[in-house]
Amino acid sequence: MSGRVGDLSVKQAEALAQFRENVKDILPQCPSQSDHFLLRWLRARNFNLQKAEAMMRKVSHKHTISLSFLVIDKYLSGGMCGHDREGSPVWYDVIGPLDPKGLMHSASKQDLIKSKVRDCEILQKECDLQSERLGRNIEAITMVYDCEGLGMKHLYKPAIETYGEVLTMFEDNYPEGLKRLFVIKAPKLFPVAYNLVKHFLSEDTRRKVIVLGSSWLEVLQKYIDPEELPAYYGGKLTDPDGDPRCRTRITFGSEIPKTYYVRDSIKVDYDQCVTIGRGSSHQVEYELLAPNCALRWQFNCDGADIGFGVYMKKRMGEWMKASEMKEVVPNQRYNAHLVPEDGSLTCPEPGVYVLRFDNTYSIFQSKTVSFTVEVLLPSQVNQSER
Repeated sequence: MSGRVGDLSVKQAEALAQFRENVKDILPQCPSQSDHFLLRWLRARNFNLQKAEAMMRKVSHKHTISLSFLVIDKYLSGGMCGHDREGSPVWYDVIGPLDPKGLMHSASKQDLIKSKVRDCEILQKECDLQSERLGRNIEAITMVYDCEGLGMKHLYKPAIETYGEVLTMFEDNYPEGLKRLFVIKAPKLFPVAYNLVKHFLSEDTRRKVIVLGSSWLEVLQKYIDPEELPAYYGGKLTDPDGDPRCRTRITFGSEIPKTYYVRDSIKVDYDQCVTIGRGSSHQVEYELLAPNCALRWQFNCDGADIGFGVYMKKRMGEWMKASEMKEVVPNQRYNAHLVPEDGSLTCPEPGVYVLRFDNTYSIFQSKTVSFTVEVLLPSQVNQSER
């Protein structure tokens, strides 16, 4: 038998089935999952299962690493461009176009952190070069965070946790490496987002965070000469990709195609677990006392789909039917048994928000739902420069 599809012996067919089982954990990141594809590996090792698996895993690992950094380089926004008036490098982080969920599904956390270490090393080298050029010590950088387009998608919990590790790495390995950090074009959601990461920053670093208002360009030009400021930010640096003052190009990421995904979901440790009987629902409620808070949730369901919606009512502890409450996030059924579901909601009004898991449509089957819900509070940030 040739060992090809349609021409397999009984032993070869059994080997194919066993091989598929042995490598099922890496199949989703392979270019194909077909029998034709798998048989190539088996034929290359004369249907020796152990050797074929070892060969496939070695190649798959290299492919995943190269794909991971390809995604990071293409879709992780930001870059170093120009210098401030004191000669320090300026780094721009462009938040709006970033696809945090896509990044976490397409690249490993370790590779994301490695890419930031690489950026820090680039900045450190530029500081050393500037010290030589100017004849004085340059040891800290200026950062500009462009928050235009910051939305709830950027509060994706696994991405926030990874970003926290990046901040910790920077604080631990590059002491006093930050001169100042300007936040520009910040929307109302910014205090909520900042509140999630500020505990990773030392008190000294927090004092260097300056949120600029509508006069952000005027303030930037006070610290950065227009000749050193990219044209995109109102300066005269029109070709940053080819300019020696730019050690990296400023990238403006976008949504990452799912064809780059190497995992369906990110492992989550859930805070609560509840069994919802057939024909029943389960409600959890949260009283938000301040405006502009946010809710963030993740859940999965054993065995079958589950309905989910968010509602609003006036008083805590008073059970109400869904039809009696104000619907905020429309109820719909989610295949959370296949892929864990996550979401978030900005809450401009104070009130009692009810997250409702709906199993009323199930006549025969109970559902076990595991979930985590967080209330994200806004906070005050230094806004002394305007």
